Amino acid sequence: MTAPTVPTCAELRDLIRAVLAPRLGDAFQDVPDDAELQTALGDRYDSLTAMECVSAIEGSFGIEVDFVTDDVRHWFSTVERMTAFTHDRLEDAAALETR
Repeated sequence: MTAPTVPTCAELRDLIRAVLAPRLGDAFQDVPDDAELQTALGDRYDSLTAMECVSAIEGSFGIEVDFVTDDVRHWFSTVERMTAFTHDRLEDAAALETR
């Protein structure tokens, strides 16, 4: 049995940006990957929008965010962190599927 292919971090970052762009608007494309979205986008990235982004990433990548154990405010504050979080979850899922 071969392990499912997990996208590279660079590929995943591009996919995450594509998923979030419709929710965050045109200003999002100029936001650096390591920029705090709340700071860079201001009111455009409020708590409701952040929750929509979490849901969009869950649905797009088939992962689940645990709001009790995962520090959502940390992991979903920058594109870079979202990418790392999603990549780790996809790697974990791929490893479990090969067992």
